[in-house]
Amino acid sequence: MRRVMSDLQTRREVEDLEKNLREVQALLERHQLVEHLVGRQEMARHDLVEQLVHRQHLTELHNRLDKLHAADIAYILEALPLEQRLIVWDLVKADRDGEILLEVSDAVRESLIANMDSDELVAAAGTLEADELADLAPDLPDEVIQEVAQSLPIEEREQLRAALSYAEGTVGALMDFEFITVREDVALEVVTRYLRRMDELPDHTDQLFVVDRARKLRGSLPITRMVVSGLELEVRQAMVTEQVTLHPEDRAEDAARAFERYDLVSAPVLDSAGRLVGRVTVDAVVDYIRERSEETQLAEAGLAEEEDIFAPVLNSFKNRWSWLALNLITAFVASRVIDAFEDSIAQLVALAALMPIVAGIGGNSGNQTVTMIVRALALGQIQGTWRALLRKELSVALLNGVVWGTLLGAVTFWLYGSLALGGVMALAMLLTLVLAAVMGVSIPWIRARLGRDPAIGSSVLITACTDSGGFFIFLGLATLFLV
Repeated sequence: MRRVMSDLQTRREVEDLEKNLREVQALLERHQLVEHLVGRQEMARHDLVEQLVHRQHLTELHNRLDKLHAADIAYILEALPLEQRLIVWDLVKADRDGEILLEVSDAVRESLIANMDSDELVAAAGTLEADELADLAPDLPDEVIQEVAQSLPIEEREQLRAALSYAEGTVGALMDFEFITVREDVALEVVTRYLRRMDELPDHTDQLFVVDRARKLRGSLPITRMVVSGLELEVRQAMVTEQVTLHPEDRAEDAARAFERYDLVSAPVLDSAGRLVGRVTVDAVVDYIRERSEETQLAEAGLAEEEDIFAPVLNSFKNRWSWLALNLITAFVASRVIDAFEDSIAQLVALAALMPIVAGIGGNSGNQTVTMIVRALALGQIQGTWRALLRKELSVALLNGVVWGTLLGAVTFWLYGSLALGGVMALAMLLTLVLAAVMGVSIPWIRARLGRDPAIGSSVLITACTDSGGFFIFLGLATLFLV
C-alpha cells in the first residue's frame, strides 16, 4: 500500500510539473505572438499599445512564476529554448536567483550566468548559505566569489573557505553547517525551551548533536527520543552514543552507501580530532546519487559532460565529437576485417547475412557484463576479486554460448541445409561470447587501474571489440572449415 501511494504521489508531481510547463509555454507563445502582430501594425500611439500588451503578458507570467517552487522553475528553464529561457529568467524575483541557480543543471546554469552582470551575480550569491555558495562557486567568476566572501561574517567566511577546500566527490563537498548542538549536562526541559525560541529548525533535523566544550562529539539526541523522554532527564541520559560518523575526506560514495544501509536522515562530520565541523543530510546524498547516475549514463554514451538540449550547435559538437571519432575508427577496423574475408563471403553469401547476428549478440552480452562491473565498482563491491569475477563471467559466457550457439546452429542448419555452416555458427557464437566476457571485465578493470572513470565510453569500447572480434571469429572459422 505504501509503495502504491508513493507511486501515485510521484505521478501526481510529474503531472503538476508538466502542467506548469505547458502553462508557461502557452503564456510565452501568446506574448510573442501578440508582440509580433502589434509590431507589424501601423497605428497612432503604436509604442504605447505595444508596451501595454507587453506588460500585460509579462505580468501574468511573473505572477505564475512567483507561485512556483524554485525546483519547478528550474525544471521549466531547462525545458525552454534559450530565448524563452532568458525571458522567464528576467521575470524571476532577484532574491530567488541564487536558489534557482542551485537547482538547474550545470549546462543551463552556465547559460543563465552568461547573461547576468557582476552586480546581479553578487546579489544572487549573497542570498546563499556558505555550503550552497561553495556548490555554486565553480561556475561564478573569481571576483564575484571574492566580493561575496568579503561581505560574509567571519564565521561564515571561514565555513566558505573550508567548503571550497574539499575536492568534488568528497563528504566535505556535501556537508552543510546548519545544525544544532547541546551539552550533555543540561536537562531536556532546557533543550526544549531553547528549540522553541528558534523561528525554525534546520532542514532535515532528526537529531541534535551532543558536544563538549571543545566541540568534540559525545553522541546525538534523536528528536523522537527527546519527545517521549521526561523533561527532568539530562541529555546524557537520553542521548545515543553509537552512531555513524563521517569525515570530510571520505568519499561521497561511501557516505551514500552508509545512508542507504542505515536509513539515515543526517550524519555528523568530524575532523581528525573528533570535533564536529558539519553534517551531511539525506537531500544532499540524494542529489549526489542523481548527479552521479546522470553522469554515468552520459559517460556510457560517450558524452564528455552534461549537455543543455538547447545548447548552440558548436557546443554540442564539441561535447560529442571525441567518442564519435573513436567509433569511426573502430568501425573502419571492423570494415577492414570484413574486407580481409571478401573472397570467403563471395563464395558463401550466407556469411554476409549471418555475421551481424554473431557481432550483435556479442555486443549485447559485453554491455551486460560492463554494466554489472561498473555498478559493482560504484558500490565498492569489488575489492581484489577480479580473478574470481572473471571466472564467473567466463562461466556465464560458456553456458550462454552452449545454449544459444546450439540454438542458432540448428536454425542455421534449418535455413541453409548445411551442417558445417551450423557448426561454425555455434562455435563462433561460443567464442564471441567468451571474448565479450573477457573484454567486459577487462575494460573497466584497466580504466580503474589507470585512475579513469570505468563508465566513460565503456559501451563504445566493448561494442568495438565485439564487432571486430565477432566478425574475425565467424569469418575466420568459415574460411577455415567451409571455403
